Amino acid sequence: MFIPNISINMKTKIFLLLTISIILISGRIFPQYINQPKLVVGIVIDQMRFDYLYRFQKYYVSSGFQRLMNNGSNFTFAHYNYSPTTTGPGHASIFTGTTPYFHGIIANDWYDKQKRKMIYCVRDTLIKSIGSNDSEGEMSPKNLLASTITDQLKLSTKGQSKVLAISLKDRSAILPGGHFANAAYWYDNKTGDFISSSYYLQLLPKWVDDFNKRKLADKYLSEGWNLSHQRSDYSINDPDESKYEVDEFKEGKTSFPHTFNKLKDNEKYEVFETTPFGNEIVEEFVKSALENENLGKGNVTDFLTVSFSSTDHVGHDYGTYSYEIEDTYLRLDMLLQDLLKTLDKQTGRGNYLLFLTADHAALETPGYLKDNRLPTGELNIKRFTDSLKAFCGNVYGDKNLVENISSRQIYLNREVIKKRYLNIHEIEQKIEDYLRDNFPVITSIYKRDNLEKQTASRDNANPILNGYNPFLAGDIVVNLLPGYLPNFLEKGTTHSTAYPYDTHVPMIFYGWNIPKQTINTPVYTIDIAATIANLLKIQEPSACIGIPLIKESVKK
Repeated sequence: MFIPNISINMKTKIFLLLTISIILISGRIFPQYINQPKLVVGIVIDQMRFDYLYRFQKYYVSSGFQRLMNNGSNFTFAHYNYSPTTTGPGHASIFTGTTPYFHGIIANDWYDKQKRKMIYCVRDTLIKSIGSNDSEGEMSPKNLLASTITDQLKLSTKGQSKVLAISLKDRSAILPGGHFANAAYWYDNKTGDFISSSYYLQLLPKWVDDFNKRKLADKYLSEGWNLSHQRSDYSINDPDESKYEVDEFKEGKTSFPHTFNKLKDNEKYEVFETTPFGNEIVEEFVKSALENENLGKGNVTDFLTVSFSSTDHVGHDYGTYSYEIEDTYLRLDMLLQDLLKTLDKQTGRGNYLLFLTADHAALETPGYLKDNRLPTGELNIKRFTDSLKAFCGNVYGDKNLVENISSRQIYLNREVIKKRYLNIHEIEQKIEDYLRDNFPVITSIYKRDNLEKQTASRDNANPILNGYNPFLAGDIVVNLLPGYLPNFLEKGTTHSTAYPYDTHVPMIFYGWNIPKQTINTPVYTIDIAATIANLLKIQEPSACIGIPLIKESVKK
């Protein structure tokens, strides 16, 4: 560089100024024009009903759930605004700030009309497993049609923010991590290790290999599952043994203690997920990630997503009123206490922004409801399918007009309909009339003709529409009476409806610039991404229809 008639010192100053300018322009250093936290932590608890916060509150420690409830912004009337309320759509909706209508994750598994087969929401056969020799890592976010709040953070810092996503379930890590995550990690229930996919990595980092070598799953398998507290410290009434629970451990009983001794070796790592220890190894993995990836230690905000999935496995087998589910939450409460202490140490108390919610809730055990004369029942999918196909055969001479029935959606065979020059709109109408006359457990019937004329919205005026993607979904969608299922369950529980027992979940914001408050105004889980974006002063996700919930009480 030639600069005439300027002293050496002045040349040096100009050189330094130019160098700094180039670095800033290139995006290597980001000037802190706005105040942001060092780290954002998004915690999702799989199948957590809102009432678990209060039903078990007496038995929670002071620095776990109660720390968040007492010192954060606790929204006590947060709901999902769509159906089906399942894990894939739940995680996608939280982090995109929108519903399946826009983000495209319409179920955990759905019928692909082009491939004419069921597909899994994060399956990607073009991707390789990293950390295992099986297919458990053949996963990616390719089916997610909208950006996430984690994507938007990466965009806002030109990729400098670090995003890590961790869970037992692949979909519960991949969908929150979005398209730009540095890595997503999940549990391989064939090996007991944490793995990833070639979408993110070519090799597992050394710290992940070292973590897997600890074989924590084997340690817990050898110890079995005992109650963590005295029986008097539980809100559940005896007896522990219940006909409404699944004998997951093949012990000939459903009461404590539980061991893995009766299981085959190739079953143990999978059943391990149906214990609170699945949550424990996730938390241990999270602490290793915080330390080894230096999250919250850089010049820009990082994002960590954590999903605790064992709560869902336990809930499905043991129901919402069981010693197993309460013990799982009491243990999770202590894990949260430990995780919050770790975050305090990692970033400094008040330097991280955290939210906690759930991907869906759950119905009380239908078998128990039935025995106690509360409304419940079933559609009976086989009878429903056989009846509908017989109707099509009688009216149109072809029972194969119905191509698939899944997730309470009916997919018509458009190829056959076109070849036979039939009117699909007339078929939809006749099927609607037939269902209305013959299936009293169906409360509402939505045809594609109805849904195509509308667009999803933030409110829950039509949760079926909000969960309906026009390109991916079926031609007719049905909704059942509250408490009714496609097929009845005598044991355990399930979820997927737009009724409060499935939609009402916790929603708490805590930490950086979050005021202490309890609010019972109706809000939706899609508001989380909008709230985080607004607090960080970044663009909300591409299809976001949520609104910010935290008022401008930011400390200047």
